[in-house]
Amino acid sequence: MTLTEEISIADAQGSRVGWRGWAALIVLMLPVLLVSVDNTVLSFALPDIALDLTPTSAQQLWIIDAYPLVLAGLLVTMGTLGDRFGRRRMLLIGATGFATVSVLAAFAPSAEWLIAARAGMGVFGAMLMPSTLSLLRSIFTDRDQRRLAIAVWAAMFSAGAALGPIVGGILLEHFAWGSVFLMSVPVLVPLLILAPLLVPESRDPHPGAIDPVSIVLSMATMVPVVYAIKEVAVHGFGWLPIVLTVAGIAFGTIFVRRQLASNRPMLDMRLFARGTFSGALLVNLLSVIALVGFLYFVAQHLQLIVGLSPMNAGFALVPGMLAMIVSGLLVVPISRRVSARIVVPVALSFSVAAYLLVPGAVGDGALPLLVAAFTLLGLGIGAAETVSNDLILASAPPAKAGAASAVSETAYELGAVLGTAVLGGILTAAYRSGIVMPSGVSGDAAAAARETLAGAMSVADGLEPAAAEALRTAAAHAFDAGVGITAVIGAILVAIAAVIAATTLGGSRTVAVEH
Repeated sequence: MTLTEEISIADAQGSRVGWRGWAALIVLMLPVLLVSVDNTVLSFALPDIALDLTPTSAQQLWIIDAYPLVLAGLLVTMGTLGDRFGRRRMLLIGATGFATVSVLAAFAPSAEWLIAARAGMGVFGAMLMPSTLSLLRSIFTDRDQRRLAIAVWAAMFSAGAALGPIVGGILLEHFAWGSVFLMSVPVLVPLLILAPLLVPESRDPHPGAIDPVSIVLSMATMVPVVYAIKEVAVHGFGWLPIVLTVAGIAFGTIFVRRQLASNRPMLDMRLFARGTFSGALLVNLLSVIALVGFLYFVAQHLQLIVGLSPMNAGFALVPGMLAMIVSGLLVVPISRRVSARIVVPVALSFSVAAYLLVPGAVGDGALPLLVAAFTLLGLGIGAAETVSNDLILASAPPAKAGAASAVSETAYELGAVLGTAVLGGILTAAYRSGIVMPSGVSGDAAAAARETLAGAMSVADGLEPAAAEALRTAAAHAFDAGVGITAVIGAILVAIAAVIAATTLGGSRTVAVEH
């Protein structure tokens, strides 16, 4: 029996769930809500963190990226462990650890401490995320119900991103930045109580082997490549980024060959043989890069240049987040009748238009235009993420739900890393090369102002009024010029995702049987 025959038979035999299944869905949305809120809140808390802990530009990127980098490197491993030992069990262990380390992050006394805590959150986050998606696959065996459940799952990511700036903004205006990490405790405690009662345990009857060598290889593939991107962003091209990139590719090649040679691989490489699975993964990856990259620069622009408070900056982005939620839900009935190779490219065309609006929005200081741009971005990303995640799970047999979910989450988290590292790195490099120091700003003050936009605004606060205004203007001009460059690259990435969707997602609306 071929892989697609296994999938089609499983979907055909699926039964519809009752209230208990939907109650389990609500419980599983708690960690999804938490992770999405955490990602958005951190972007908005970054200016306060930068002023308090005074991280370098490289440390500022690592504060954001330490969590998704570690998480992405361990997702496949944790997905396999969930398949073997129980996905609900991994979910509960991850929730306990995530809440504990989040408390440590909340009281971090230095940038190094915060980076380490974020890495620890990544370890336990890797247990949370594959478990939620794979448990949905095992609970909702009926294809139509599963498509709706995945739309709710994707919408919860968007809802968290929408709530993050508002809740985080309120916290940041009344409490220290560490309060944004303490939100995990009240979210995860109900999960620990309700999950054993409502969420059924599931596991793969024939799980992949626990392979320590493959675990090390998966980490050795991810870390050097992302570190190379950061080196280019901060220090420019050189031998070190080249060596790191080559090392990552080499380890990745060894990892793939090891899985192909194993009778019981940690990651079943047969999943990638399907064009729909691989194409949906790439769409997922590029969409997240575009979303996270947009949030990285828009949060700083709204707070440090426009002058909005964190809460008001969050409210400015709510229309885009709501558009993401609505489009993710509305695409469900559309995707039943229209091919994914049409639905996804059309949706992503809105996101391309969004990025093309950005240079004019930041250049003229037109806040409504920037809000409209993010709304268009949300329309496209919301629909594309729902369809791509559904196709990823539908392209894998139920027994491999953990592995498929882990790969999907790896693409998501890698996209979060690259969104900050690539688009954020390009923006940082453009800012540092483009800022022109006004007279009267030199020495350590000039070095700090050249490091980051937050650093420039902090230096300006200690200058005479005329010099302060000149520095703020120069920093804003350099930053927004970098945003213009970043926006063009973002539009190109989304356009590439649309082309991939049109050529790989297939012409049918269901998984076909290969004979």
